[in-house]
Amino acid sequence: MNVLVDFARTGRIGPLHCGMPLAEAEDLLGPGRPHPALRMRPEIDGYPYAWGGLELCTTRRAVSEISIRLWTGSMARLPALVLPDAESYSATVLREDLIDGLDAIGCRHDVNDRQTSAGQSSVLTHPANVCAVFFTPGRDVPVPHRERHYLRILYKYTSLPSL
Repeated sequence: MNVLVDFARTGRIGPLHCGMPLAEAEDLLGPGRPHPALRMRPEIDGYPYAWGGLELCTTRRAVSEISIRLWTGSMARLPALVLPDAESYSATVLREDLIDGLDAIGCRHDVNDRQTSAGQSSVLTHPANVCAVFFTPGRDVPVPHRERHYLRILYKYTSLPSL
């Protein structure tokens, strides 16, 4: 939870931040698993490189989005740079628990109306502009509170300047 709350507050995960060169991120994390579209055409933008549940999207070989993806009811894997001393952790995070964590450190957040609808809710943190998106779980997901919202993705996106 500390990693999620700190990312939501700062928009950074350790030394990882939007705008950094992809090569620098790969020096820190090791080579990522590129999306299949990138394997065919390495010069295209907007597809993720993944390290378990951590994904970095790029624009012109610079990081334009950082995201942590979670699948409720499963275990998530993050690189040691992100989550030291742990190979995996529970990917089941209640909306209320993340909100409580943000409130505990004084991180302001508002409902993100553009990504809130039936079965989905979202908050945007300030000043980091990190978006947390929550969903109700599917019928086959083993959770004790089916009607509650669980974190699916926490992400920061930055438009990079044009060339």
